Amino acid sequence: MRLTLEYWPDDGGYVGRLREIPGVFSQGDTLNELEENIRDAYGLVIEDARSEPHPSARFKEIEVPA
Repeated sequence: MRLTLEYWPDDGGYVGRLREIPGVFSQGDTLNELEENIRDAYGLVIEDARSEPHPSARFKEIEVPA
């Protein structure tokens, strides 16, 4: 799968995010380090999304603006 890494210089390094996956941000001293770190961040988000819910978790559907 290919995703879009949006990145910008920051304090001598780089900060970036995956445009298609809200909330996946990372940083690195070099662009290569940022790419490695953003892959790790993406992996953690996917792992968390696939994890079992907390035993006492409750769920409710809600309306949000389109």
